[in-house]
Amino acid sequence: MDLKLYVITDEKVGLSRSHSFLAEEALKGGATAIQLRDKEKGGRELYRIGVKIRELTRRYKALFIVNDRLDIAMAVGADGVHLGTEDLPVSVARRIAGKNFIIGASVSSPEEALLAEKEGADYISAQSIFRTSSKENVKIIGLEGLRSIVNASSLPVIAIGGINKDNVKDVIRNGAKGIAVISAAVSEEDVKKAVEELRESLEEVL
Repeated sequence: MDLKLYVITDEKVGLSRSHSFLAEEALKGGATAIQLRDKEKGGRELYRIGVKIRELTRRYKALFIVNDRLDIAMAVGADGVHLGTEDLPVSVARRIAGKNFIIGASVSSPEEALLAEKEGADYISAQSIFRTSSKENVKIIGLEGLRSIVNASSLPVIAIGGINKDNVKDVIRNGAKGIAVISAAVSEEDVKKAVEELRESLEEVL
């Protein structure tokens, strides 16, 4: 399960470019995992997009995760689903999807990390490490909060929230096994180059 460079597609943040375009450019740049994230499209449209991204991630030998929608993830043959605190409980998703399906969970405290682990998550994303432009009204936990989550759980911790090429090393040195990015990749004019730069920064510390 290689989640060290986890790029989340978002058409709004991505300058109105399509999910499949953003995904392919990120994969060209060295993304090890792609997450399809779209809060507005209906199931049929998400399925169509998911099929395209599933083909791309297979070609580039990367993981494909769908945000929130377990039904879409399973329908397109994705590797897993990522669940937020308001989504389907991890334990229920695990019961439906089975043991060989990757389930990630968003957490912002050691208590939430322990619950996600108990319920059967495979990894957790600690959020938000820094202030981010892609989400409003989010709790900022900082590097100290990241460390507390890393220390509380035996699961791999992915850092998300305001991560960019200048602070990648800080989050890895504080225990994260990888980074998840939205703005630092998909809001850039040259997505491939942005992801390459993130990968280079990661490779210096991983």
